[in-house]
Amino acid sequence: MKYNPFKNEPREKLEIELGEQLNALISAAHALNVRAAAKFDSSLQPAAFHIVRWLYSYGPTNAAALAESTAMDRSSVSRLVKQLQSLGYVSREASPNDGRGIVLSLTEYGQQKITDALKEKESIFFERISNWKDAELHDFIQMLRHFNGFVR
Repeated sequence: MKYNPFKNEPREKLEIELGEQLNALISAAHALNVRAAAKFDSSLQPAAFHIVRWLYSYGPTNAAALAESTAMDRSSVSRLVKQLQSLGYVSREASPNDGRGIVLSLTEYGQQKITDALKEKESIFFERISNWKDAELHDFIQMLRHFNGFVR
């Protein structure tokens, strides 16, 4: 077992503590996503909100790409998109590149609703870092980049 020279704690204990903190972060993020989904439209499943968030972040796409990127099966995406379309959040249009394909995108109404829903979620995260010094925030961002494999 390797030891941490800074705290004399076994590496395994540090890894367990890291896992606990990552689980807490994932749980908190999930809870905030569920709250944001309910604010967006409480009649929808959170999976529909996941589709809306994806379209908001990455822009128009086809159903196959949306299913692959959200790790949902095509039939679920199709059902959820139909529901989102009937509520006026998503539009379906012929692909400009291939008239046979369909491109899904958020409507103006969908964009406004997602923006409102995400503001509440963002405010909670911003509140948590509001007292951090810029250097602390910078270091945290760099550590997350490194952890996520985005090392420069």
